[in-house]
Amino acid sequence: MAHYFNVVGKVAENKVLRDENLELQNRWREAEQKFAHINDELDRVKRLNANLRHITQLNDPERKLSIATPEPSRGGGPEFVGGGIATEPAQAGMGAVGMTKSGTVGGEGRMIADGDSAPGPADQGDLLKQLDELGKKVKAQEQEARALKSYFEDQQALLASAPSIWPVRGWVTSDYSVRLDPYTGERVMHEGLDIATAMGTPVRAPADGTVVFSGLEGGYGHVLVLDHGYGLKTRYGHLLRIDVKVGQKVRRSDVVAAVGNSGRSTGPHLHYEVRVNGVADNPRKFILEE
Repeated sequence: MAHYFNVVGKVAENKVLRDENLELQNRWREAEQKFAHINDELDRVKRLNANLRHITQLNDPERKLSIATPEPSRGGGPEFVGGGIATEPAQAGMGAVGMTKSGTVGGEGRMIADGDSAPGPADQGDLLKQLDELGKKVKAQEQEARALKSYFEDQQALLASAPSIWPVRGWVTSDYSVRLDPYTGERVMHEGLDIATAMGTPVRAPADGTVVFSGLEGGYGHVLVLDHGYGLKTRYGHLLRIDVKVGQKVRRSDVVAAVGNSGRSTGPHLHYEVRVNGVADNPRKFILEE
């Protein structure tokens, strides 16, 4: 009889152990699912980071972007212009997180089995809490990365629209300043740069834009105007010819015209203006080349 009750007790104890083991297995599967979800979140953040590196050209050692405006050169005679500056690339990344059955974090993006035994309930509870906290941190980083991506996309569009390169290589013979008019001798504001160079020298778009005017305009002869968005327009005067049509889209460095001597001009040169919301501004403020 005593043996019977001993067997019944063992059976009941085994049932409790089986139930506890089943609960542990279920909680472990839940932890695995949470971990897989977190790794998916990390993969998304990695993809966002890769997009940011592409947008900001961080992986391109030849990139020409700069956030600093160079000081204008002031020499004793005509200044030769045209060239480029480069900045060092920077790169950042994020690794995935791995987890062992003991609840530790590893360097690989998958489960690391330390053994066949499952952790105890207390360990599993702590592990689930840690996973929840990690998941919250990953979500916050993902939101931040998306905000950065949106910001840099806007900045990329703005930088593409900024007239940041010289339209021609040549000598600046007249700056953005008050000067004596070469024909009347009166002091007048010269609202651009005069860049002397050989007749027929290609004129290049200093930024992405759209052709909004092409034709004759008084003393400036053959004139071209590009609209770059954000209120920015560039104007080119005394041209020999214009190689683009109104409505045409152009990219930075595209050839759009040729230097000439049309209109009221004392020799082959390009008259180059930058206008912001219709008001002339110093083109040197936008040029990132030396």
